[in-house]
Amino acid sequence: MNGWLYLFNPEHDMALANFTPYYRPPREIIRMGQDLSYLPLWYAEKGSGVKVADECLSASFLAECISMGVHPGGVTATTWEGTSISPWGWDPALVNRLRSEGVPAERCPDEAELRRIRFLSGRQRCVEVLKQFGDMDGICGKAVECLTIDDVRNFMEDAGETILKSPWSGSGRGLLRISPDSWSENVEGWVARIIRTQGGIMGEPLYQKVCDFAMEFYADGIAGVSFAGYSLFETDSHGNYKLNLLLPDSVIEKRLSEYVPWETMYAVKGRLLSCLRALLGGDYTGYLGVDMMICHEAGKYVIHPCVEINLRMNMGVVSRLFFDRYVAPSSSGKYVVEHFQADGEAIEKHHRLMAESPLSVSDEGRILQGYLSLTPVVSETRYQAYVEVENGEGR
Repeated sequence: MNGWLYLFNPEHDMALANFTPYYRPPREIIRMGQDLSYLPLWYAEKGSGVKVADECLSASFLAECISMGVHPGGVTATTWEGTSISPWGWDPALVNRLRSEGVPAERCPDEAELRRIRFLSGRQRCVEVLKQFGDMDGICGKAVECLTIDDVRNFMEDAGETILKSPWSGSGRGLLRISPDSWSENVEGWVARIIRTQGGIMGEPLYQKVCDFAMEFYADGIAGVSFAGYSLFETDSHGNYKLNLLLPDSVIEKRLSEYVPWETMYAVKGRLLSCLRALLGGDYTGYLGVDMMICHEAGKYVIHPCVEINLRMNMGVVSRLFFDRYVAPSSSGKYVVEHFQADGEAIEKHHRLMAESPLSVSDEGRILQGYLSLTPVVSETRYQAYVEVENGEGR
């Protein structure tokens, strides 16, 4: 095992919003963290350790993957000793947990560093970034921070249908779609609570979205930020993540250029790199993603260049790294994270997909086609990550 140890803590966004060492996530999020704790095996650097919920289950899962010709880069870790830690994201609750398990303080961010991470992770940063795109053609996107209920009302009266977002919340959470017609005492109470607990609330016009995508980046911690790839993803009606398409960056660029010119895409990428370098400086190390949209506005397609900034590891990066490392360049597919409502559902679907879409792997260890679960599946599984791959560019 080399000097890095990875762990999956999906409660990170909510823990950062709460910002106390004693935050306790909901039971379902704890379950997600356990079922998907094996996910870093696929994006960890080769030979790195991964902290998993069940070491015996991990060993049998890895053996099964290897028997099918696929070799995850990570290995199961049994100790915290002698490693640098790479979580999904840093927050006070995680630091408290690690310290209670014997991890030395010098291997965790201190309080000042955590506060800086929280500041940089706030949706207020989108307001600052969007201001840098005011002079660029082919762009849409507006966000404001409302500090009072009157601010919210005034913005809504001007914008019409509006999306309200708490400054810190989990992906797809802390969002509310409102309009002057739907405003109510319950809505006002929700808004007042967010303003009281988080100091404000974000307001954005509702756009006519055509598709979701993201640009992924890597920050080196010394003021350098580099482009790490594209993410083409889908969400449900509530904004919750569903899946990523497994495609080469060149194919994603080609699909997006059906709506907007390549020149606009490259201009957005260049402007974002400048913004992120100035914003982050040397205060963050790791992957981050900037969620975007193609929107239809005034009879043409435009880019919303900064819907969200996910200052942490994210599913877009996982799918990008998985495709680049494990999928044949001529193949395509989808990377899915699925939630099951009852015991037995996941393993039933797992067996069905294994029979319907047997895995085919090249001599180089690249997936040509078929189904592969990226996390162990047992009768009690409620959360699973898996891929389905086919020959060609697919849909």
